Amino acid sequence: MLGAVSRIRNALAFATHEFFQGEGFQYVHTPLITCSDCEGAGEMFQVTTLIKDSEFTAKTPQGKPDYGKDFFKKPAFLTVSGQLNAEIYATALSSVYTFGPTFRAEPSMTRRHLSEFWMIEPEIAFADLQENMCVAESFLKYVMDAALKRNAPDMQVLEKFETSSHLEIPEEEKKAVALSGQPHWRSLPLRQRLQNIIDAKFARVTYTEAIDILIKAVAAGQKFEQAVEWGMDMGSEHERYLCEVHFRAPTIVINYPKAIKAFYMRENDDKKTVAAMDVLVPGVGELIGGSQREERHDHLEARMVEAKLDPEDYRWYLDLRKFGTVPHSGFGAGFERLVCYTTGIDHIRDAIPFPRYPGHADF
Repeated sequence: MLGAVSRIRNALAFATHEFFQGEGFQYVHTPLITCSDCEGAGEMFQVTTLIKDSEFTAKTPQGKPDYGKDFFKKPAFLTVSGQLNAEIYATALSSVYTFGPTFRAEPSMTRRHLSEFWMIEPEIAFADLQENMCVAESFLKYVMDAALKRNAPDMQVLEKFETSSHLEIPEEEKKAVALSGQPHWRSLPLRQRLQNIIDAKFARVTYTEAIDILIKAVAAGQKFEQAVEWGMDMGSEHERYLCEVHFRAPTIVINYPKAIKAFYMRENDDKKTVAAMDVLVPGVGELIGGSQREERHDHLEARMVEAKLDPEDYRWYLDLRKFGTVPHSGFGAGFERLVCYTTGIDHIRDAIPFPRYPGHADF
């Protein structure tokens, strides 16, 4: 089974380069070591050459840690995203993409999380959120189609290994499935599930509309572990309900509350939401997340302050807007999650050759 997964991983990686190269994107290698926290979550692995306790605890006259003896003379970390660096090249070369390893010091042991994982991150010059959605949809369909066509024997092998959990339909979904008169995605073999993604017209809905749909579902008897309200960060149970039960198709949700999204996303005219998007697929929920980037200097600096980030730490990023920029958009696709979805495997640790997660860094 793992041999089939490895071969399909290879096919998906090759198809990723094929897609973006065919669309005229330039491949950019972004740094693994960074001094910027792209997502603002703070869950970053620090890179340091300070090894003595006295060096670690040394303070400046202002009482802050003294990194004067450290290798980079300032706090440095393993990157969680190449996006901010890719934006530099998108404003210089037009559309670019980066595809490489990223790292997150998150103490999570779930089936969907790794400490080291690969990210596909295109930046599309002169693109708004609408074009961003089109590229994301086309990308998913292209790479899945490539895997189906080039790895048919491997797909056959994986279908034999699929666990019974794929065939179990939750009780709360059975009624909706019966009313639709269509087979549930869980009852379909792997290749048919992928073909359905390729053939589907992705549904598109705003975050506010999605919340209204979920509230009405609760009123009709649908149960969720997390209560539904505007402003919440939807969980996979909500995302899956939208695409599996309500729309019965891959779904793109746009215009999220700015309070739950990163500082670099373009603020909408309502001042409450940002031009963000999540691509949801049956069985998983979010597979791709992206946004139109904030190209207005004053808006971006204000969002940094609002997010309690020091604009001086991101001066180079602000200068992209100050000295000339273009509207641009982009997204991030976790490669291992894409491998999991395309192969039908349950655990993300099986989607990468040498998994890294809390307490495990073998080989």
